[in-house]
Amino acid sequence: MPDLSASHRLRIGRYAEPDRIYLLTTNTLRRQPVFSDFILGRLVVSQFRAAEEEGFANSLAWVVMPDHFHWLIELKRGSLGELMQRTKSLSTKAVRRVTGRKIGLWQQGFHDRALRKDEDLVKLARYVVANPLRAGLVEKLGDYPLWDAIWV
Repeated sequence: MPDLSASHRLRIGRYAEPDRIYLLTTNTLRRQPVFSDFILGRLVVSQFRAAEEEGFANSLAWVVMPDHFHWLIELKRGSLGELMQRTKSLSTKAVRRVTGRKIGLWQQGFHDRALRKDEDLVKLARYVVANPLRAGLVEKLGDYPLWDAIWV
């Protein structure tokens, strides 16, 4: 097999199916804790909401951590690559506008996991939004500001 970059290896075998549930994860560039700043984290959240309003995906659960996010979605149209490219690009532009700095924000590529119909989505959503607890950022979930789930 040719020597492929990590972002190219992530794409091998990727198939996006409308109305399928996916767990998407991506990291900030060099895992910088950009979203320790609540205001900057809210800019990513606004892109999750825009994707839903524009019919690309239904957000089921998400958490924006200081250096990455997890986003549980039901894909409605387009591909996962298009959705993530759009989300990452627009959030980068928003962060640059707010900070006044021309920074690179995201690592290339992203991880995706297609869920089976029989998987317990509520349990997975709880796992996603409990990330700040496991990372030791808060003692109670309600203390962390950058998460949501349709079941809560």
